[in-house]
Amino acid sequence: MTLPVRVRPLGLVPYEATWRAMQSFTAGRDAHTEDEIWLVEHPPVFTLGQAGRREHLLADVGIPVVAIDRGGQVTYHGPGQVVAYVLLDLRRRGYGVKELVRRLEGAVIEVLAAEGIVAGRRDGAPGVYVGEDAGGAKIAALGLRIRNGCSYHGVSLNVAMDLSPFVAINPCGYAGLAVTQMQDQGCSLPPGGVADRLAGRLLALL
Repeated sequence: MTLPVRVRPLGLVPYEATWRAMQSFTAGRDAHTEDEIWLVEHPPVFTLGQAGRREHLLADVGIPVVAIDRGGQVTYHGPGQVVAYVLLDLRRRGYGVKELVRRLEGAVIEVLAAEGIVAGRRDGAPGVYVGEDAGGAKIAALGLRIRNGCSYHGVSLNVAMDLSPFVAINPCGYAGLAVTQMQDQGCSLPPGGVADRLAGRLLALL
């Protein structure tokens, strides 16, 4: 049986209000609530996961820091980065968080491959990487929260953005980790076009 998923393109939205909306959606859903994918961009913000350590914030560059309830360490969100939040009932779908991570990474890898960008996974470090047999620069970050068998948060894909704020952090807790984006890998698709393609692959794989 194909389970319906509603895709919501929300545009450029504040981070904290969107996070609170995800929490509210997840807390209020029941066995009949449709799953949703929210496609967004955010104004500049650093987010610090549940286990996040403040020492991974290397410099104050005037960008707000929001401590949140996803897994993982610190990352940066800003305009030109496509973020897909996946609000799924995993019990209904019959798989767990590790499989969800694999499918999210797979959707990004397929979107990149369609643009001629070779990317892959890295053992022990969730996300998607390009270069050095996919062990090099990070192009997509991933963080999730599971509550009562339902997921929220999701995956962020760097498309055409200002990458300089990443210098002010250890991305995802890794000192010296290189970060890249689709534009720097030769892709001219705008963020909106990438969001549409990512939504398509997520619908196919989730």
